[in-house]
Amino acid sequence: MAAVLVALVGPGAGTAAAAGPCPGHKARTLTFSTGKVVLYKKRGYVCAVTYAKRPGARQKMSISVQARGSRPVRDTGRFTRLAGPVKVHAGHRCVWVKGSVGRAKVSSGWILC
Repeated sequence: MAAVLVALVGPGAGTAAAAGPCPGHKARTLTFSTGKVVLYKKRGYVCAVTYAKRPGARQKMSISVQARGSRPVRDTGRFTRLAGPVKVHAGHRCVWVKGSVGRAKVSSGWILC
């Protein structure tokens, strides 16, 4: 009977959905007119991704994450859906995040302190 259930359901049924581009828990979402920046935290690391509100055609996109006292880490280019992920070790330091899609952009100021 178990073999029949496996055959009907198939192997791998009930597995979790694919993980996002960054490890950890979602810490903040910054929205703006043409997209959003999503930040994740895990074990002292901060990871960020910029998502386009209307994915499809290639458009100029960027993401930048800077831990206080360090240089920013960036991903900039012409992408169809997202820029990043960009990951920095922040420890217990604040981070400054900037993201853009087309001409619109967002800048966080020092956050996650």
